[in-house]
Amino acid sequence: MFKRSFRSRDAGSSQREPAQISTSTDSQHRVDKSARLTKKSKRDLQKLSNLKQSLTGENSSRPQQSTQAKPAEKPLAITPSPIITITVGGEGRLFAAHEDILCQAPLFERMLRGAHPNAQSKRILLEDEEPEIFSAILEYLYKGDYYPRLLHNQQQDSWELEDSLSIPASRAAPLTPPIGNHSPQFGGGRAGQVPSPSVERTVFLSSINQHLLRDTVVYCAAERYGLEELKRLALRKQGLQTGINVGTILRSAQYCYAHTPDSDSRLRAHYLALIIRCRKTFKRSGTMQAEMEKCGSSNVYGQGSGKLFFDLFVAMCNHLDDVIDASNATRTPKTI
Repeated sequence: MFKRSFRSRDAGSSQREPAQISTSTDSQHRVDKSARLTKKSKRDLQKLSNLKQSLTGENSSRPQQSTQAKPAEKPLAITPSPIITITVGGEGRLFAAHEDILCQAPLFERMLRGAHPNAQSKRILLEDEEPEIFSAILEYLYKGDYYPRLLHNQQQDSWELEDSLSIPASRAAPLTPPIGNHSPQFGGGRAGQVPSPSVERTVFLSSINQHLLRDTVVYCAAERYGLEELKRLALRKQGLQTGINVGTILRSAQYCYAHTPDSDSRLRAHYLALIIRCRKTFKRSGTMQAEMEKCGSSNVYGQGSGKLFFDLFVAMCNHLDDVIDASNATRTPKTI
């Protein structure tokens, strides 16, 4: 009797126990789920707050500023670069430029920041410089290029001069002898085309009363001022010029020899290679003989301009030797 009652009690308690455990487990799951949702909502709110702060330009990691007003900080005093006055040419044309810009050129840096009289007066006198050439130098110092600018043609993957005529390379002649009454300002015709007046190929130098290639004169000026990058830019631009007459090329070459050191191996070599490559054009023209005779009588373009013709003679002899050596190398040896 007692055993049966205990069994029934134990069975009843064992049946109620799983139910209690399941009920407690469900409640625990609900608590955990609500806690996770609460943490997730807090994270979302934090992300939203950070997004708002980033949009308004605030820094979330910066501690909050106190509500007390702080005294305004004094602005930093930025000292502007002094303005330098430059007098250029015999007519005294005035230019103005910042000292920091001019000091990019080693020559001006020595004049303005060294033991030079111009360092105190903030004035520079360049009597032997041409105003148009100095304007190109100043434009390069400010902008990194001078007119006409060097532009990259992405379609043809080539470099062109600004405002230049669009002529196919097969039709553009590298040299054309002076025919008719072409204006010396443009240096002759270009394979039957009229040169664009907006592209300034030549410049008139009052010191020698001649028109010369503008890029050559800029190159020589860059040599004086110590601007190596400008020399490379001027040489690259001159290589893109076409349709220049023989007289302009010979005059510019002699000017180059007179205003560059003997160690220069870029612009001088450019002229020698150009004359040799177009030797038939120079042979037909009487300008070559006239320039050689004139250069022999007087240094029209400056001291040392006559070296052009000796270097040309040596270069042509070397070219002839190379041609003979190449022909001998391809010739079959004779059998004995």
